[in-house]
Amino acid sequence: MTAILATQPSTKPTSESTSESTPEIIYPSSDGKPVAETYDHLYAIMMTLEVLRQYLTGQQATVLGNQFLYYSQGFPKLRIAPDVMVIFDVQPGGRDNYKIWEEGQVPAVIFEITSPGTKDRDLISKKDLYAQLEVKEYWLFDPKGQWITEKLQGYRLRGETYELITDNLSESLKLRLAVEDKLIGFYRLDTGEKLLIPSELTAALEQAQSQAEHERQRAEQERQRAEQERQRAEQERQWAEQERQRREEIEAQLARYRQQFGELPE
Repeated sequence: MTAILATQPSTKPTSESTSESTPEIIYPSSDGKPVAETYDHLYAIMMTLEVLRQYLTGQQATVLGNQFLYYSQGFPKLRIAPDVMVIFDVQPGGRDNYKIWEEGQVPAVIFEITSPGTKDRDLISKKDLYAQLEVKEYWLFDPKGQWITEKLQGYRLRGETYELITDNLSESLKLRLAVEDKLIGFYRLDTGEKLLIPSELTAALEQAQSQAEHERQRAEQERQRAEQERQRAEQERQWAEQERQRREEIEAQLARYRQQFGELPE
């Protein structure tokens, strides 16, 4: 299936317009509309964006959130702004907007944080468009559970249409997805490790620092005990040396006495 990518129509100059340049086509980066309906929706977008951005650090990939995706060159009104989109085999980092014909790649995975107000658009027009663009995976997350009972619903492209994902596994991301209250939890398929959100990272860091401090204190206590044992052993050695010297001194005195006076009387 071939993604819809209309090229910019060519304009041959006429005798009346040879001195005039072709007007520049502007691709806006904002439409002034709010990012999300509610705080819960915004928070879910931000956490999904940040977790996946951290996960893909060091790879030839980018993660963009609520930015215009332009899919038809020369037609700036043909655009959509996915809540979160993951694109592989492109230069890492942010963009003001994303033009498929310039980057050469369509998003591999798209997340829409959905609500009853966006339900029809998310399930019909967006879903059809993403299938035409050959987006491999399309995930809907309803943080309040207002119309998706299980909150998370994923689709995987098979041929020209989407099939429902029943195991919550992302083949493209190599992650398992799970509903965790009003957020999506992400788990690595290779290790089972959870990808932590910033607050969890902070808590994990604080715990690691606390554990490190505990280990440092324990090591210091062990060092002090070892030092006390060393001092005790040294003191015992000194006592033993003093006792040996005292015994040798007594034996020397006894030898001198015997030399002068003979054996001691019984």
